[in-house]
Amino acid sequence: MIQLDEKMYFYLLAIIPVMVLAFFFLQVWKKRTQRHFADYTLLRRLAPNRSSFKSALKLILLLLGLTFLIVGLVNPKIGTKLETVKREGVDIVFALDVSKSMLAEDIAPNRLEKAKRLISEIINQLASDRIGIIAYAGQAYPQLPITTDYGAAKMFLQSMNTNMLSSQGTAINAAIDLASTYYDDTEQTNRVLFIVSDGEDHSERATIDAVENASNNGIRIFTIGVGKPKGSPIPIKRNGVVESLKKDNKGEVVITKLNESVLSEIASEGNGEYIDGSNTENAVEYIKEQLNQMDKKEFEAKQFAEYKDQFQWFLGLGLLFLFLDIFLLDRKTKWLKKLNLFNEHENV
Repeated sequence: MIQLDEKMYFYLLAIIPVMVLAFFFLQVWKKRTQRHFADYTLLRRLAPNRSSFKSALKLILLLLGLTFLIVGLVNPKIGTKLETVKREGVDIVFALDVSKSMLAEDIAPNRLEKAKRLISEIINQLASDRIGIIAYAGQAYPQLPITTDYGAAKMFLQSMNTNMLSSQGTAINAAIDLASTYYDDTEQTNRVLFIVSDGEDHSERATIDAVENASNNGIRIFTIGVGKPKGSPIPIKRNGVVESLKKDNKGEVVITKLNESVLSEIASEGNGEYIDGSNTENAVEYIKEQLNQMDKKEFEAKQFAEYKDQFQWFLGLGLLFLFLDIFLLDRKTKWLKKLNLFNEHENV
């Protein structure tokens, strides 16, 4: 297994074709200039010891030297030992509500950003659990499949917004049904689904049916509420500036409220618990305790435990070729001249 530390240095290889072209045009220019000075036979007599091929050989040595030096800067590493690491964890799926109601600012900076911070803080507390992410509004969309790459999870999480799904509304049932397809390990004993939402559900009956089906498949559903029961209007912004407030068909300002009763019912039916997300630290600490109490599924993950630097070999070869290039003269080498490998002898 090979690992490259500084791939950006590969761009320096672009200098190689530039140098080849420069050498070619230089040789053409030199030959044209020499023809204006004297003919070829006379030039050979004036400089009998000048080699006709060493200039190309010196270029090859120079290019080889630069190439090896650049590869050395990239610092290739070779994995020397393959280890099988035992990991234990729970399969966790986060279903994040990205409907327009999540733009309400009754909790700073708004419900959606608060929810994303909650999920990010939960991920920070995980050790070897596998996680997946779902975005949902009027429909559910798979954002990230089950993985142990927490860095990728955070990257996908930060990119989520209320414009990513064209179908608006809050179909929690669609998120639950989609989450049920994420758990691909039939031997996993603990399957956890966190629904992070303000609880506005436009399909309550279908949601309860989805919760029952998920429970039958061994999925525990926890709900995290973001927002305030008092409610708040939904701002419509352009370039960060509030232009207006969202209104209904009658022209009245829409007030969106945290529906804790719906979230509590989902959690109760899903063999989980409802968690108030207004205090991030308390919510994350409570979730951490709940996850630690669950049985962990052991699985294997193979990885290269050691990577050894190999840059020194390439730097050494690069310096060697540059050394040869510096000390290789354009004059003919006496012992090569005797061998006449390149037909350099002429009968005068």
